[in-house]
Amino acid sequence: MLTQHRLPVCLSLLSFDLPVWSVVETNATLYQKDSEHFHLLLTEPLVMDGWQPPEQADLASPPTPRLLWLELSPYRVIMTMQGNGRFSYRHYWEQGVYGVSRYWLQAASSVRKDQFQLRNYTRSLALEGQNLPNHLRVEYELWSNKVQVGHYVMNVDIEADRG
Repeated sequence: MLTQHRLPVCLSLLSFDLPVWSVVETNATLYQKDSEHFHLLLTEPLVMDGWQPPEQADLASPPTPRLLWLELSPYRVIMTMQGNGRFSYRHYWEQGVYGVSRYWLQAASSVRKDQFQLRNYTRSLALEGQNLPNHLRVEYELWSNKVQVGHYVMNVDIEADRG
């Protein structure tokens, strides 16, 4: 049975060893697939790309929002970001497992997409909540071959209206 709920969400990502910290607060739709499986769909507020040369700024199309889709269960999390046409990614996390983090890049002037992939090791994964999830925490490491490129934690707080 698929049910849905519209809820405020706060997603935060921080690195333990790099100057990376990001917070997104927005509304999201939580789809309940069964008692342990959920999909959380949120639209990230527009992020401006920063400085562009004047000749490119005139030709640039207006930015589009980015969609974040999280497939949640107590055992694994898959997060996909798509939108804006230039950058997309997909992370697969499962506790104690080396998963894959894939990134797709597309130049503004080209239809060609380049991709690269990193491995991630999930140190811990916790999905909390009684009937509906209200907190997700994923702690993981990113690896490129045998080089660790960061230790991260992602928290998702879902303000569930349970009344």
